[in-house]
This record gives sequence, C-alpha cells and structure tokens, in this order.
Amino acid sequence: MAQQDRTSAAMKSVVNILNVSRFIRIYDDLAAQKGIKLSVGFDFDKYVTITSALPTKKRTYPNFRPDRSPIKPGQGYWMIGLDKHNDVALVEAARLYDLQDSNFASNLESLRAFYADPAMHAHPQDRCRCTAPTAREITGKVAYHGDFWLRKDFRGQGMPEIMAAVLRGISFAMWKPDFVVGLAERWLLSKGVLAQYGHAHYEEGGSVLHLVEENIMDDDLLVWLTSEELQRLVYHHEKNELSASPRDPSPSAERQAI
Repeated sequence: MAQQDRTSAAMKSVVNILNVSRFIRIYDDLAAQKGIKLSVGFDFDKYVTITSALPTKKRTYPNFRPDRSPIKPGQGYWMIGLDKHNDVALVEAARLYDLQDSNFASNLESLRAFYADPAMHAHPQDRCRCTAPTAREITGKVAYHGDFWLRKDFRGQGMPEIMAAVLRGISFAMWKPDFVVGLAERWLLSKGVLAQYGHAHYEEGGSVLHLVEENIMDDDLLVWLTSEELQRLVYHHEKNELSASPRDPSPSAERQAI
C-alpha cells in the first residue's frame, strides 16, 4: 500500500506534456487566426532590445532586465507575437521565484522581486508595500507573469485571454509551480475586465511601488492561480474538448483562459 501511495504521488507530480501541448495548440491556433505568430525566447538581453524599440510600451520592469535582475537558465522565458508584416504585436514575460523560505509579499517588500541585489541597485528611497493578505500565503515555486503589452490595433479581439492561456500552459510545463501570480493595474478592476485577462482571484494592495530611478509609481492588484487550478485549466481540454471550432471561439472557449 505504501508503495502504491508513493507511485500515485509521483504520478501526480509529473506533467503530461502531451496534454499541455494540446492545450497550448488551441490558443496558438486562435492567435494565428487573428494574424499573429507566437514564439518563445529565453535570452532576456534580446527581450530588452525588442521591448525598448516599442514606442508605446513602458520600459520593461527590472524583474526582467538582466542589468538589474539576471534570470538563470530555465527560470524565465518571454513570448512575442508578430503580425503578417513581422512587426511586433505583443510581448509578455515570465520568471520563476524560489520562495520556499519566504513568500510573495516579502519578496516584493524586500525589493528582491525587482533587483538581484537591492543593496547595490535600489535607490535609498525605493519602497514597496504589499497588504494583500494572500500574498503572505504564496510560497514555494512561484511563477510570476508580467510586462504585458498588446498593440492597440489588436485590442478588443480576445488576445489577453490567448496570451494568458499560452503563458500558463508553458509555465505549467516548465515548472509546475505552486502558484502563478501577477500584479494587475487597478483600471482592470474599475472597467470590470479582470476576467478577460484570465485572473481567477484578486486582492487589492498587491503592490504599492515606488522605484525612483525607474520612474515607477504603481498601486496594483494581486492576481493569482493555485497549482490545482492551473492543472485543472490545462488538463480540462483533454477531458472536455472545446465545443466551438478554434476558427469561431465561443464565450465558453474564451473562459478556458481564466
């Protein structure tokens, strides 16, 4: 019986890559039908070069900049979408925080979420306050998704759901994290569109942030998914195929990104 329990536990810890690939393929096809070709990269120097050339995008946060917070191989990736002219239509990035002995709130407030060495890189007046209660319960392997940018002419077409779903599938396959988290601008709540960006849970007070030299002043919501919710999201497509064709996504298909 003990051996069976160990075997069962081991099976639960293994990611079914075929299931994940089927899940990602659905949303990759949806992006392609909207005229966007998605690809993934791991070189963050290249990512910063790409994002720095986007005229309407804010500067990439130090979380994803090697000059302030280098990301070890296998602990981060980014996604880019190109239109039919090979111009950049979207970007987003993800990284893994090892918070086995800490939590997401402490990671923010210590500024280690933004700088590999806050003592070296942070301005003396840099501050971050996190009052969202759940942030102190978010520990272990934490996948952080951020630096979201979508070109104006592709907005209003369901692309945030597609982007969220693809990143969650990749993060699940790479890391099987205990949590997937993000920091969402408050206007998403005031406009009632949090669900459209795939955020299952949210709390206010996620990050009141001031980074002086970065010219950043934010008051963001904490958004998150648990490991169990992420697994159900990805594996749902194996048990219940989408009733709508990827060429004509229905509202139920859109909700799979939540």
